Amino acid sequence: MDLLALADFNLVARHEGFGKAARASHRPKATLSRRVAELEAALNLRLFERGARTLKLTEEGRALFARTGQLLGELEETVAAIASGGETPRGRLRISAPLLFSQTAMGRLAADFMRRYPEVRLEVTTDDRAVDMIEEGYDLVIRVNPAPDDTLVGRPFLHDRLVVVACPDLARPADNRVPAVVRGSDTAQSWTVDTAGGPVEIAVDPVLRLSSLIMIRDAVRTGVGVARLPISLVSHDIACGRLVHWGDVAKSDIALWALYPTRRLLNARVSAFLEFLRHAFPKAAPEELAAYLNG
Repeated sequence: MDLLALADFNLVARHEGFGKAARASHRPKATLSRRVAELEAALNLRLFERGARTLKLTEEGRALFARTGQLLGELEETVAAIASGGETPRGRLRISAPLLFSQTAMGRLAADFMRRYPEVRLEVTTDDRAVDMIEEGYDLVIRVNPAPDDTLVGRPFLHDRLVVVACPDLARPADNRVPAVVRGSDTAQSWTVDTAGGPVEIAVDPVLRLSSLIMIRDAVRTGVGVARLPISLVSHDIACGRLVHWGDVAKSDIALWALYPTRRLLNARVSAFLEFLRHAFPKAAPEELAAYLNG
């Protein structure tokens, strides 16, 4: 495929017309029209619907623009960075992060990152679903215990674990009694909790269901029931006596991963953010996240 023709197609698609693209690039309109026509002929596809006064991308044209626009932009940035002798992070960086991490830590992290790299334009959106990074134009996603995916690479930058906590006024139940439980969307029928006396099975009979872990923590503080929550979220409450640690949930290791597409060049913005996360949490330990949240 002719990369120059592909670049001209992206230029016209971005400016939504040959005339605007010609004025923006200071190139002849006829040249751009010819290059796009050559690309259409090479692909045997119509990329634009040409009206008397309008130019619209076809469905195939929209798909090609979505998949190649950002890749060409990153290639241009890399060439420019090499030519200038350095790779100063600049331009837009789009990140998708899970709800709890966004609510508790991402605001400060984003602000600190922007102070360090003022030429980057950072955009963070919150989503717990598995976004399509290519289709939705993300440079980096942060995910909790992600499923294996051959199209993504990355590394864990934080670890956490689940613990069962309750208000100090809520007495631990005697054998064969079920405590009142506050839970989220999990469907486990019981929790295996590692205690000083050995593993204990807690039957789950929810009296309250809440969709946010922060809401669950706030409810448990009132004494309405027990809950399992990330230790990073409740360690301060445990330290100051607001909550009591009943034990760790068995096999509940949590890993936060920073992921990016394997097909992309790892641009300076993504590299800088990965290094920033490593510096913020050098040991990747729950205690570091807890200290950051309460710092």
